[in-house]
Amino acid sequence: MTAALLERRSVSAAEIISCEPATGAEVWRGVPGDVEETVARARRAWPAWAAQPLSNRIEAVRRFTNEVRKESEALANLIARETGKPLWEANAEVESVIAKVEISVRAYAERTAQRRLDNAMQGTTALRHKPHGVMAVLGPYNFPAHLPNGHIIPALIAGNAVVFKPSEKTPATAELLVQCFHRAGIPATVVQLLIGGPDTGQELVAHPGIDGVLFTGSAHAGLAINRKLAARPDKIVALEMGGNNPLVVWDTPKVADAAVLVIQSAFATAGQRCTAARRLIVKATLYDEVVAEVKRLADRLIIGAPFDDPAPFMGPVIDTRSADGLTESFLYLLSNGGRAIKHMVRPRGELPFVSPAIIDTTGVKDRPDVELFGPLLQVIKVDDFDEAIAEANNTRYGLSAALIGGNPQEYNRFWAHIRAGVVNWNRPTTGASSAAPFGGIGLSGNHRPSAFYAADYCAYPVASSEMEQPRATIGIGLREE
Repeated sequence: MTAALLERRSVSAAEIISCEPATGAEVWRGVPGDVEETVARARRAWPAWAAQPLSNRIEAVRRFTNEVRKESEALANLIARETGKPLWEANAEVESVIAKVEISVRAYAERTAQRRLDNAMQGTTALRHKPHGVMAVLGPYNFPAHLPNGHIIPALIAGNAVVFKPSEKTPATAELLVQCFHRAGIPATVVQLLIGGPDTGQELVAHPGIDGVLFTGSAHAGLAINRKLAARPDKIVALEMGGNNPLVVWDTPKVADAAVLVIQSAFATAGQRCTAARRLIVKATLYDEVVAEVKRLADRLIIGAPFDDPAPFMGPVIDTRSADGLTESFLYLLSNGGRAIKHMVRPRGELPFVSPAIIDTTGVKDRPDVELFGPLLQVIKVDDFDEAIAEANNTRYGLSAALIGGNPQEYNRFWAHIRAGVVNWNRPTTGASSAAPFGGIGLSGNHRPSAFYAADYCAYPVASSEMEQPRATIGIGLREE
């Protein structure tokens, strides 16, 4: 096996290959789709889908959950193989796919409810919502079923057609997910899979037949989409991007519990979550005890392949290029004033396994404000709470933040001053509920939160003044007859 294979790049202009990060074995092989033909089919299909009663569309997505249940074992196995995440985590992702449907049904009813206001002689003012048309959904590799599904289900309920372009690193998972939609009776032209690399995604985003772009991925890619569509205000754009997320540990007698929350925040999914804690900000008087406990737990974490026994806490990162980049980032921080607490190592040669790493960057001048997408945690020591808040906000991102410890008054200050769309107390930075809005500010999003608020960007409101018969008079400004 070669590093080139593990990077899962397309081996030619006509082929996409997906491989298991944990073994290098091939999972899927196929050719990129045709953007022009795919969008044309979607444009022809969406009016009929939008014209169906809402109850029919809801029934269809509920049938989809039954199809996912039938394929739950196969889908979880495929997610685990293609992403490298442990099977237990892949099973949890499948459950999230299933749960998303009923959450989205409730959200659509709440966020886009029809309303009528009677106004006597002025008739009725009505509020209804319409779908945008054809939506492009661009999915990530870290949650290749759950995250794109979080866009697709609300879009379908609202009456849109969907062109789903998955990450070129996880096409097999996407293919099985789309098959479940089709087996549920949702027309194959209403939900289409478009395989391809970054060029395909760029072509899809810019296509004039696309009415909206729903994106989950890196800030770099999200900014490119934003620039490309700067002159197209007619297209709805929802950007769900990453974060350089802070986790502040303050006064608490429960240091062991705090350390568990740090580990969960920083190293779940091998640190490949947009909400993962990248920076641990610790009160100086607690520093030695907290950092020692976090390191002790990190040393015990089992790193392994998805189906290993005993089950691992985390698997590999997605490919060799990502593993190399994380290793280089650790060395950069180390050579620029960082102090290693737990070194990053590569335990399985050229396979993209990396150990969780912890580095004190308190002494690093001008710490790089980047999202290091993997199990690399930077620790920063501070003396007072105002300094902790300032350090937490020392980022262009603004997705997730959490305070561990502290009292209610300190949490109120933290909540009030932290720039983030998800702010938690004594909970991890990760694991956001689909029953709440999910999104960030700064480089983390464009004020189009997903999850429970996804209905907001899948349909637009239409206000109407209505009377059954025309009735009007002009009371001022007319000459006598």
